[in-house]
Amino acid sequence: MTVRTVILSGAGRYADPWHPFAETSARLAAILQGIGHDVTVREDVDAAMASLADADLLVVNAGDPWRGGERGVDAAAVAAFDAALDRGIGVLAMHCAVASLRDYPRWAGATGAVWLPTLSFHPPFGRVVVDARDGVPFTVEDERYCALQATGDRDVIAWHGGDAGHREPTAWRRTVGPSRVAVDVLGHDARSYDAPGHAALVADLAAWAAATR
Repeated sequence: MTVRTVILSGAGRYADPWHPFAETSARLAAILQGIGHDVTVREDVDAAMASLADADLLVVNAGDPWRGGERGVDAAAVAAFDAALDRGIGVLAMHCAVASLRDYPRWAGATGAVWLPTLSFHPPFGRVVVDARDGVPFTVEDERYCALQATGDRDVIAWHGGDAGHREPTAWRRTVGPSRVAVDVLGHDARSYDAPGHAALVADLAAWAAATR
């Protein structure tokens, strides 16, 4: 079965000065094409959210749309996302996707954690050791997201050392009705995907979310 995958890449109100979304979305596309997915990258995030009927896997690699003060989205896009969750779409949320899609009421609950402005944080960019529950540890150059607010139960499969020795979740999986949702808070820039261990983690999470393994 060919997995039809849509990557939402941060642009317009979903862009920010810190994340090179076009670059990281291209790296994500290459990883997923490498495991047989038919990948489309879209920068028109809200329009893409309104047309998910043919998608098997939704990958969100986009920033906070409220950062610039613009809020609100067409009700048809919200309804289309809700319908996709209800029919059993796979979801892979990457890095700052935990601070994205804020106009979609079911997004934060679906992902299982959310970035809280002024409370969530990350230490300086640098070398991160990631401990994977079902594999060997790997090292990656990236940001370490800390103090995310949990919004539901989750099966954590990887961790990193956060601030002051407090271990933080790096990747997790959860089910939302018939949908499988995977989250990976790594992926700040292309250097993250240079780590073979991280590329393998992305591939595994995508395969699980799309129910191909």
